[in-house]
Amino acid sequence: MGLLSRSRIDVRDAGIRGTLGWLSSGLFRLGASLWLAIALVGCGPEYGAPGTYAAHGTVEDVDTARAQVLIEHEDVVGLMPGMTMNFAVSDADVLSALAPGQIIDFEIRFTGRSYEVTGFEVVGEAPPEAGWRRLGDGLVRTSPAPDFELIDQAGDPVSLASLGDRVLIVDFIYTECPGPCPVQTSNQVALQKRIPEALHEEVHFVSISLDPEVDRPAVLDRYARARGADLSNWSFLTGEKDIVAPLVRRWGVGSVRKDDGSIDHTLVTFLVQNGRVMEHYTPIEGQADALLADLVVLAEARALARGSAATLPAGR
Repeated sequence: MGLLSRSRIDVRDAGIRGTLGWLSSGLFRLGASLWLAIALVGCGPEYGAPGTYAAHGTVEDVDTARAQVLIEHEDVVGLMPGMTMNFAVSDADVLSALAPGQIIDFEIRFTGRSYEVTGFEVVGEAPPEAGWRRLGDGLVRTSPAPDFELIDQAGDPVSLASLGDRVLIVDFIYTECPGPCPVQTSNQVALQKRIPEALHEEVHFVSISLDPEVDRPAVLDRYARARGADLSNWSFLTGEKDIVAPLVRRWGVGSVRKDDGSIDHTLVTFLVQNGRVMEHYTPIEGQADALLADLVVLAEARALARGSAATLPAGR
């Protein structure tokens, strides 16, 4: 398993809707091209013709590596209905100035084959009621964290509500996993040890079993202790199968039982606070510090709100 990097998703009751990290530009272009073909047939030759168009929308994500921006926009008169789609951004200065959560008036250049943002003006900031929250210096689109009521490695009940406003690191594992889960748990143990001592009480780890019939509390306890987890702020959770299985789906974590009894599943870690999924992180190489940096930002803010600023390390 590699290290963790972040990208944004929305967790819904029906699953997860991905943004730039999950949808290829090819799919966007294909969808846009199909829509355009229908529009041209139904609305005459002038509708959707190549040219420059004024638009208004909210920046959802920016992919600097691909030079693309994902925008939820209103109807673009003469070009397309309102939708969420990605646009090319060839101007490096324009791309670098775009940021998630900006409400913008922007210019689209349609060539007949591609859609490009050529300029924009920030006219507002996405509101909290639309799910946007501040994380560090930027805004992120958050979504409701699916609730749970399970039992931990000691047999005690744990729910999302019982964890209050602590910063949560949520993942999904099972104890008989032949490789990925132990590595993921070891990565989380390493992360746990890197959290400043002054912020220890602000953070709580949650690992939910994908195999609750096997992973009873005593089994989870042995698994956790064997990997060096500090159980003072870490809950390994299980429950009845008919409760856990739909919960896993609500979190958008895919899992399939194979013929040999192992479980193929999504490797993902969620950063959660106040019942909202703030970010998610997948195990790809290169950005191991992203999760730590984000959780420290949230933990420091919680510590300050609780009046424990005096306990924070110097320089924080």
